[in-house]
Amino acid sequence: MKWDDEVALGWAYDQLQAGEPVAALPVREPVLASWRRCRSQGLAEKHKGDLPYHEDLEDARNLTEAAGPVLETLESRLSGTRTAVFLADERARLLDRRAGYTALYRRLDALQLAPGFSVPESVLGTNGIGTALVTRRPVFICGREHYGDYWADLACTGAPVRDPLSGQLVGALNLTSMRANADPAMLTMTLEAAHAVEQRLLAQASVRERDLLQAFRAARPAPDGGAEGPGTVVDEWLERNDRFVIEERATELISSGHTGLVEVRLAGGRTAILRSRPVTTPSGVNGIAVEAALPSGVRRRVAVLTDGGTPAVLTPRPTRRPGAPAPPRQPAARAGPPPPPPSGQPESRTDAEPGDSSRDTWLVAVGEPLIGTLALQARERLGLLHDASACVGTTLDVVRTAEELTKVVVPRFADFTAVDVPEAMPAGEEPVRVDGALRRVALMGVREDSPLSAAGDQIHYGPSTPQARCLTTESPVLEPERATTDVRRHPGAARSEQALRAGAHSLIAVPMRARGALLGVVSFYRSERREPFTEDDLLLAEELVGRAALSIDNARRFTREHTVALALQRSLLPRGLPAQHAVEAAHRYLPARSGVGGDWFDVIPLSGARVALVVGDVVGHGLHAAATMGRLRTAVHNFSALDLAADEVLAHLDDLVARLDADQEPAGTGTDEIVGASCLYAVYDPVARRCTIARAGHPPPALVGPDGTVEYPDLPGGPPLGVGGYPFETAELEIPEGSQLVLYTDGLIEHLGHRDVGLGMDRLRDVLTGARGTPEQTCHQLDLLLSRLPADPADDVALLVARTRALGGDQVATWELAADPAEVPRVRAEVTAQLDRWGLDDLLFSTELTVSELLTNALRHGSEPISLRLLRDRTLICEVADGSSTSPHLRRAADTDEGGRGLFLVAQLVQRWGTRYTPRGKVIWTEQSLAPVPPKPSPASAPVATGCRRGR
Repeated sequence: MKWDDEVALGWAYDQLQAGEPVAALPVREPVLASWRRCRSQGLAEKHKGDLPYHEDLEDARNLTEAAGPVLETLESRLSGTRTAVFLADERARLLDRRAGYTALYRRLDALQLAPGFSVPESVLGTNGIGTALVTRRPVFICGREHYGDYWADLACTGAPVRDPLSGQLVGALNLTSMRANADPAMLTMTLEAAHAVEQRLLAQASVRERDLLQAFRAARPAPDGGAEGPGTVVDEWLERNDRFVIEERATELISSGHTGLVEVRLAGGRTAILRSRPVTTPSGVNGIAVEAALPSGVRRRVAVLTDGGTPAVLTPRPTRRPGAPAPPRQPAARAGPPPPPPSGQPESRTDAEPGDSSRDTWLVAVGEPLIGTLALQARERLGLLHDASACVGTTLDVVRTAEELTKVVVPRFADFTAVDVPEAMPAGEEPVRVDGALRRVALMGVREDSPLSAAGDQIHYGPSTPQARCLTTESPVLEPERATTDVRRHPGAARSEQALRAGAHSLIAVPMRARGALLGVVSFYRSERREPFTEDDLLLAEELVGRAALSIDNARRFTREHTVALALQRSLLPRGLPAQHAVEAAHRYLPARSGVGGDWFDVIPLSGARVALVVGDVVGHGLHAAATMGRLRTAVHNFSALDLAADEVLAHLDDLVARLDADQEPAGTGTDEIVGASCLYAVYDPVARRCTIARAGHPPPALVGPDGTVEYPDLPGGPPLGVGGYPFETAELEIPEGSQLVLYTDGLIEHLGHRDVGLGMDRLRDVLTGARGTPEQTCHQLDLLLSRLPADPADDVALLVARTRALGGDQVATWELAADPAEVPRVRAEVTAQLDRWGLDDLLFSTELTVSELLTNALRHGSEPISLRLLRDRTLICEVADGSSTSPHLRRAADTDEGGRGLFLVAQLVQRWGTRYTPRGKVIWTEQSLAPVPPKPSPASAPVATGCRRGR
């Protein structure tokens, strides 16, 4: 919205006063924030002319003197432009006004805008001076952007003025004109003028410092009896760390106003003596001068300026004691540097007084106590910011990052610090609203018995509390002196009352904002320190919170993405193992440090009581790896449902990964993501007690025999999935009953061997040796080992342990048939007798019908050899094998068709049925539950007849 759109601004102002949602208001963000502050303070809509007046402005004399020439220049430049210039101090008290014209002054006088009146934002509303001092930033306010309609015909700018040495806010400059004469270029002129005032303030401080130095040298005679003259000490041979220690201590002495002797310890066990003494300039400026005395073995040079301005070098002599004979006179100056000390000359240590001839003395620093204090504070603030940059944001965890912020600022900046965020933010959710209950995620104090709510508590701030005002206006709030009336203004604030009783006398509340979102509020309290928070402390708190807010928002975004990826990964991993009888299995999954990876495992029941054991690993981590893992796991289930051989399953997976990799770089995307994976696929047959294994770039399994011996079977290797162009080989192993087959991903052996695969496999062998317990016990042994390792795994760990079982001869019945239809009644009768021996009389009818239909189809459409096998596992399995590769399938049978309904009847009587291919032909199998099951409902539509026919 344009700044001069009066209609839109008036509508927005009315909306704000009516309590409408502020997000939709067409107002510039700085102006809207000022409106919110004014409304939260209960400011009247119209100014009534009751501005505070201050008669004594003597304490602002330095600012007035520094700004005088700048205001004269502005008055000359603005002559005839109908623009007035105002100067105010940090309390928004008007100090001077220039330029302007009669009609404008009549308008301004009606508002009592004359020197001595105060125009803070909390009294006058949104205005150039008051808003610039509150925000400490340049502002431009025009027309209806002022809070209320009394200022609607004016336009003004404001720029803060700071002390260049301390950075402290000392005042503000303002240009005001009628709205019709407003120009945004006024803000540039205001900023230039404010900078010029700051430079003159710096010049004032420099003059005082030079006067102090001259006063010191006038009072201190040179070693040869003459005056030293103006000069600068140049440290050539003193170690850098020692020089830093001396200068640091000298600054502290000046800032504290301390006079006397102080001992400073240097490197190598040496000491230096600092003497601080007061000095006064002829104009009455009081300061502190600090001299240093070093061991005699350390030589120094003092650079001075001769009368002609040419640098010369003097070697100062030791200060002699009273009554001691004067040393021989030395030349006052010499060209070039002095000779170095004789080689091998030891540096003697002495504990003599500063006047001892064994020490050299020189001037270290001279300055006003106030300037020294400000320099010390500035150095402390810079150190705090440096430490915050190094210590805050070391992890991508919201709570840890908030705790790091509190640890940095307590006790160096505040005595108690609390970080409060919306309830859902620690879980990574977007902080849509922060006007409800907050959650305290971090609290740090100088003592454990904190008067504030503990970390983890739910926080409710009243509407008039500083934190609530901070969140509403999205601006920092400074309360230098919190009086006991604070509790009366905030009824029910029990914690505030406790904080006051504990001595929390000063408060800063700063909103956490990052990338346009409000993340919460940080509260700083002082109770042990006597000095209250200042405007400079508020600036420092804003900077600290601003840096921490970015780290917290990064942690929140990572948490959200990490949670989404974890949810996707967990939904794609098996939540439990399916029911089957071939193996007893247990599994473990240990995520990597990233938390999201592409490792997976599976136990898939197959026909004929067999089971498929799968373990795989997708390259990389994160959401892409988890999604790829889900696609590969789904593909393995689909290929397994087709009863494909192990090498064929890997070949199909290889083609799929190659297609996925090709899809990752369509035209114009240029993505760097590479799809790759490894996989091991094993099929165990409990009848034959044999296991067929094929692997694609995956480590071999560990086979633990019934006697506890461990071996890694010699299996043919294969390329990783996605390479393409290479066949996969299989190996068939005979596995005794009770053996354990341990399948794992490479993350396990890398973690056990500290990235050494060979060492990891040896350690895994040691753990598995002698393992005769259940698979769950074996997994528990590995859990204990992994828990004792020092670091989290860099890669995911997937583990699948399967102990083999076997179907005995009493659970299997087999018949070989000749290609003669007369064989069917004989076999059917033997099947009936076998079911009677197994006690499965309830399945006689359905099994006889199934056997008759499948054998008849094999005799008609298949070829020899033909066989029938019954397996009594957790289900009754019927398998009919023949030498043909043609497969039956359901089809619709017309009402006039003579056949085609047999397979439909079989499908209604059994739970599942299917076909698998073998090297000698095919096997048609069915499964029936051993428990009685209700019959399948008939189709609701017209009767559909289906049957069996040969596939072509």
